[in-house]
Amino acid sequence: MYKAGVIGCGNRGRAHAEGYQAAAEVAIAACADPVEAARASFAEDFAVAAPYENYRAMLEREALDVVSVCTWTGLHREMIEATAAAGVKAIHCEKPMASTWGDAKALARACADRGVLLTFCHQRRFGAPFVKAKQLLDTGAIGALQRLEGACANLFDWGTHWFDMFFFYNDDVPAEWVMGQIAVESARAVFGVPLETSGLSWVGWQNGVEGLLVTGAAYVQGQGPRNRLIGSEGIIEVGGAARAPLRLLRAGAGWQDFAAAEIAAVVPPGGDTVLSVLDLIACLASGAEPRLSARKALQATELIFATYESSRRRGRVVLPLDVEDSALITMLEEGQIGPG
Repeated sequence: MYKAGVIGCGNRGRAHAEGYQAAAEVAIAACADPVEAARASFAEDFAVAAPYENYRAMLEREALDVVSVCTWTGLHREMIEATAAAGVKAIHCEKPMASTWGDAKALARACADRGVLLTFCHQRRFGAPFVKAKQLLDTGAIGALQRLEGACANLFDWGTHWFDMFFFYNDDVPAEWVMGQIAVESARAVFGVPLETSGLSWVGWQNGVEGLLVTGAAYVQGQGPRNRLIGSEGIIEVGGAARAPLRLLRAGAGWQDFAAAEIAAVVPPGGDTVLSVLDLIACLASGAEPRLSARKALQATELIFATYESSRRRGRVVLPLDVEDSALITMLEEGQIGPG
């Protein structure tokens, strides 16, 4: 049996716990949260014998094998580094990875140096519409992939998902460059991290595929798809309000809609986050790379901070990204961008 612990007993911590409950070889041994009501409720609902106020005390006293980090983004680096140092075998963390590019690289390196398997919950890779879209693409339904498009509220919290999905659709081919622009017309933040109010990110991959992500007020098609895959012979669209979860346009034919019930069977039952936990546990046993590995999360995260950096430089950024900060945060602190 693997002994699991959860840091952060809110909604996302509960989603991870449901994944551990679904794994026959895992027992949730401990949880940690500074809010007494949250950890008490979590401990009762998931039959956790050892709830802690302080996560460091949990790591010190419990010989844990797997730990989920489900806290605000700015806490990820210190918590992941401490958890890796405690001798665990694997860590499953919520996204986004970190508040700066330097912190994202550092926490991944801390786990790699200690042989700790690290994953981030870009759970859309387990979602039925996205998996079906990838299957259609791989079977040649739209010919050769040429361009990827996405739309969401912001580059950081939501954008990390769509950048990750771009890599998923494009077989995790490395990105080559980023050209971007951001605007901050009002103060916005998520998990304590500032956001742009509008963003554009144009990405080029090494295989010639290009991608566009638009965010916030820059997204003018309010009822349009969340992801669009454009090929030489057709288009696949995923998501969007008041429309089928997936639809396909082939050359010479009209749109073909796929209802949720039609595509549900392309993934196992349980839900995206549960499946992400089960995949991590399976890979911990087999030694295979998890579908949500830190390597893949770094690819998506680099595009976020490269977009910010492109806006700061007013030019194209050739990867790998060679800064440590978040250009958005630095520009806000220095008054180079922001409301008024």
